[in-house]
Amino acid sequence: MSAAPDGGDPIPLSAVQHAVYCLRQAALIHLERLWQDNRFTAEGDVLHAVADKGGRRKGRGVRRVLSLPLGSTRLNLSGVADLVEFTPGPDGGARPFPVEYKRGKPKLHRADEAQLCAQALCLEEMTGQDVPEGALFYAQTRRRVIVPFDADLRALTEAAVADLAAVLRAGVTPPPTPHKARCRACSLHDLCRPDSVARPVKRWRDQTLARLLEAP
Repeated sequence: MSAAPDGGDPIPLSAVQHAVYCLRQAALIHLERLWQDNRFTAEGDVLHAVADKGGRRKGRGVRRVLSLPLGSTRLNLSGVADLVEFTPGPDGGARPFPVEYKRGKPKLHRADEAQLCAQALCLEEMTGQDVPEGALFYAQTRRRVIVPFDADLRALTEAAVADLAAVLRAGVTPPPTPHKARCRACSLHDLCRPDSVARPVKRWRDQTLARLLEAP
């Protein structure tokens, strides 16, 4: 699947996570430039502080690079990987293995996995090496979760990039589609006002549909 957006400023890698979690949230952050910290975002900032210092280490044949800049011309993406481990590949090259630090614990949705997969797509374009898997490190469990970059995850990731690129080109924030659990955890809940915004949209949609059905 190829879904490269055309032109415009590069889409931040972090925006892929936002777009999969909620396309409206992604637009509020990356189109309207709105942001509001809560406990979850503050904990995430602390967790990333170590990786943001950058640096390189090597041990047991594995080269570890912190805060590695990444980019993809095909997908118009750019950002920084928390950690990329380079291990000797079967062809003699160095195979990248991205690791993303996250607060909390593994989620039921795939937003974190898609952000990591976007890093892998960048690494494949930059290095010419296959990146079959990476890992998410969760602070609450203090364990890595291995994430295979299979066809389904790659398709989800590229679709999220394409959807967000279309929103940014159009310059229009999508209406909310309230999701109780996700909305409750979202730092932008008070700025988004999903319930109060969604009700008029739903009422307009229902009225329009009713008029169409009544038309001769």
